[in-house]
Amino acid sequence: MTNYFPIHINIEYKTVVIVGGGHVATQKVASLLPAKANVVVVSPTLHETLLPLAESGQITWRDKVFEPRDLDDASLIIAATNDTTVNEAVQEAAQHWQLLNRADAQGESNFITPATIRRGPLVLTVSTSGASPSLACKIKEDLAEQFDAVYEDYVCFLQQARLMVVAKFEKGDKRRAALQALLEPNLLEWTRSGEIDRREAYLQQLLTGESP
Repeated sequence: MTNYFPIHINIEYKTVVIVGGGHVATQKVASLLPAKANVVVVSPTLHETLLPLAESGQITWRDKVFEPRDLDDASLIIAATNDTTVNEAVQEAAQHWQLLNRADAQGESNFITPATIRRGPLVLTVSTSGASPSLACKIKEDLAEQFDAVYEDYVCFLQQARLMVVAKFEKGDKRRAALQALLEPNLLEWTRSGEIDRREAYLQQLLTGESP
């Protein structure tokens, strides 16, 4: 079994080519769009859920069979057809510097995509390195329940609060203490209950250098 190195890649505005327009392609597109990738789908047919995305310009649809030149500008390539011959052709056409994922043969891929949960800036990923995708999905479901939708607002608040703390305090004990104080559990609970005023009051008191 391959021992993968976990890494988050910035693919904003980079071209990702998906060969295949079926169910697997819909899953890949759904995970790529939040990362602001330039998604190109190459397929003579397109899943009904992807058609509106193509019509609105959120993805580019090349209504055609695959040709090696379709990969010319690709940083990432995903072979997602149900035809092994086509997927093999995609693999053969990929250059050594291009990252390739074959949905039907992870052993032939040089990257895999983990199960992912997004809560704004918070991204949680789970992988069993292909040993048990079902277990990865189960763990993802458990994490999604623990880190619910409230975390998006909460983490966005922490992001802005951190910037304010860094701007207010020079490097040293005061800054470290203030950053640590941002992990006060009540901040999450106030976010969950909609008590934004209490959350902001805590932050303002923290920025004065006083203990909240």
